[in-house]
Amino acid sequence: MNDMTTTLATYSVVLTYSAMAVYVVAFIAFALDMAKRAGEVTVAATDAAAPAVERQAKTVATVQGGTVVLERVEAPAKTGSGRRGSRFERVGMAMTILALVLHIGSIVLRGIAADRVPWGNMFEFSLTGTGLIIAIFLLVQFWQNLKFLGVFITGLTLILLGIATVNYYVPVVPLQPALQSYWLVIHVFVAISGTGFFALGAGLAVSQLVQTYRLGHSGAAKKLRFMETLPDADRLEVLTYRVLLVGFVLWTFTLIAGAIWAERAWGRYWGWDTKEVWTFIIWVVYAGYIHARATRGWRGARSSWLALIGFAAVMFNFSVVNVFFKGLHSYSGL
Repeated sequence: MNDMTTTLATYSVVLTYSAMAVYVVAFIAFALDMAKRAGEVTVAATDAAAPAVERQAKTVATVQGGTVVLERVEAPAKTGSGRRGSRFERVGMAMTILALVLHIGSIVLRGIAADRVPWGNMFEFSLTGTGLIIAIFLLVQFWQNLKFLGVFITGLTLILLGIATVNYYVPVVPLQPALQSYWLVIHVFVAISGTGFFALGAGLAVSQLVQTYRLGHSGAAKKLRFMETLPDADRLEVLTYRVLLVGFVLWTFTLIAGAIWAERAWGRYWGWDTKEVWTFIIWVVYAGYIHARATRGWRGARSSWLALIGFAAVMFNFSVVNVFFKGLHSYSGL
């Protein structure tokens, strides 16, 4: 490893730690936004109990029988997706974007230093994977306002990046012969992308479970007032299903691409290697989730728990299987 490679790898690590520091700021901002949401609900409840003259209201002009009638209409509190973003939420999003820029810089420098795609081992997989989780979280905002997941997504990213930098970091090394294939680019990138959607779906499933629990327990409803500013349980379940459906399609391609790559590398499509088995188990769990929800009428907490079981299998495959199980994929734990 020459001096330039070492320098670039070092700068990559510096940018990684810098991104983590900014993610901490984003996490705190999102947490403060949750606290502010609870305060807004409390104020709205107080206003609703106050005399009508003290409530926030506006005058609306209507035409009735050719006569203009002025009416005083109380302005409802903004909840759910109609809520205006607070200053803390805006800071959290801005810091998340800044952190992602630093994060991408660390990924690019690692790739340049290695002269290949930066996902050839556990550290690089974690570095790129967490970056994609954040990128998917930000891109999904153009489709649906899911900023309330900021605490979950930035917190998960910090945990995964912290574990990767402390336990899995390795210097830049050449790829194993079996990895020297264009399938490394296709297979692993799609797998990482699928994991990003699974992570987003897990956050939505957790939100759905908390929302359902809050509605069924009056004591929890008082302690979890901020949940009133989130979509209702049914909407969260639908969002979970849609996000996980995208992840499932990507994971299906991952499974197929892995089999093709295995045939090219080892001369067989399937060999019951531990990594292969767990990849298939994950596919079965999410296929069961989609099937149960579509044909068996699973709704509410049952479907969300099954979604979380699937994400737990993803995390087990990523951590325990890669590190503690020996097999043809053991190089992924380097």
